[in-house]
Amino acid sequence: MVQDSVRINDSIPETFAVYLPTNYEPSLKWPVLFAMDMQGRGKQIVHMFREVAEEQGFIVAASNDIHDSLSIVQNTLVTSRMFNRVFSLFSIHKNRTYTAGLADGAQFATIVASLIKPVEGVISCGAGIPYKELINPKNPFQFIGIVGRSDHNFNNLLEDFGMTRTTTKAIGRSKMVDYLMVFEGGAEWPPQDYLQRALEILNLKSMSKGDIARDSTYVNSNYNRNMAELDKLVTNGDYLGAAFLADEMLTKFKGLLDLDELKRRKKFIWREKEYQVQSRKQNRYLQKEYFIREEYDFNLNDDVLTLNYNNLGWWNYQKGEIDKFRKSNDPFEKEMGNRLLGFLNALVEDNIELEKAQNPVNEEALSYLWMVKTISAPLEYQNYLNIISDSAKYEDFGTALFYLEELLKKGFTDKAALYTLKHTALLRITPEFNEIIEKYFKDARYDLIED
Repeated sequence: MVQDSVRINDSIPETFAVYLPTNYEPSLKWPVLFAMDMQGRGKQIVHMFREVAEEQGFIVAASNDIHDSLSIVQNTLVTSRMFNRVFSLFSIHKNRTYTAGLADGAQFATIVASLIKPVEGVISCGAGIPYKELINPKNPFQFIGIVGRSDHNFNNLLEDFGMTRTTTKAIGRSKMVDYLMVFEGGAEWPPQDYLQRALEILNLKSMSKGDIARDSTYVNSNYNRNMAELDKLVTNGDYLGAAFLADEMLTKFKGLLDLDELKRRKKFIWREKEYQVQSRKQNRYLQKEYFIREEYDFNLNDDVLTLNYNNLGWWNYQKGEIDKFRKSNDPFEKEMGNRLLGFLNALVEDNIELEKAQNPVNEEALSYLWMVKTISAPLEYQNYLNIISDSAKYEDFGTALFYLEELLKKGFTDKAALYTLKHTALLRITPEFNEIIEKYFKDARYDLIED
């Protein structure tokens, strides 16, 4: 069972969730995986790893008190206290401490590995390496990246893995990601078999380093299962996926098995015409995506500085182009469309956070960004509500009414939220407001005022 709400100590109210394998014995030394969730959902993220942790023999722990509203320093201190408590409660192998996470949790997992010496490896799902300057080359750790092909961070992880950049220039071969697993999907947790492969890598690395005894049965079993998966990918025509898996296998089984047969398989994959076709198509779309991203970045920065409301039409056109990409029959173009949408939403969110951090806040710039977000993420209702409230605050009822109707067209049904929205008291007694409410809800709180 996953034990939730384990206290750090009597004087500190912080808690964490933990899972022990059913064969846990205090007389043995165990690997531990600290999973990071920036919403403090320790129990949920431990459950995510429970099945693979049981199979691979890992303890899993996750704090209920790290949160994206806290600073990196505060979250690191919370995590450090959890580390110390876990080390005091359980029999942990000193060279087998790891971190893991998804998206911003993955970024924090990497930061922890850069700052806390016992961490030997990171499983980063859907995130590249943040703050590369923090990584001490004298204190390296294993970095396992797992990313969906439709995740906008796919490009960043490819670069960190040492692959060709999407511009005409090539990046240096300073490979910071040791392993890269790519799955069919977006910004989400990978399938369980990818998490299992990640823990396998950590186990095999410990064997090759001599931190634990070499288990020939374990090594051969995993090698045969990986080879079967490699053959399946080739049979299904996923040559790019097969190439990623072959690279992974060559690295993780190095020094443990004779890899001549695997090397021959990799050469066979590279020489296949279909591999060349897929590789060229992916690179072509990655290059196209790079220039589109640059255009988005430049235009959004310029629009916020100049408050160019006329450019909202351009953003609406760009969203239409993205939707065309996402509906394409070409899987590479479709994946590019999904990545572009994710990138645009992340770009707008980053700019919103930057504006909120200013003192004083530029409310007009913030309102403009909310407007762009209604285009890129039309079903995120809070952006409409923010615009309605902000516009009503300055008695710009025309803008408020426009976004009210756009909100209701998208399916918003929380009438009570509209009547309790800040700064809208005067707006709510206008005939136009009540006409819109009556149109979509069939009844208005106030009687319509006739001229």
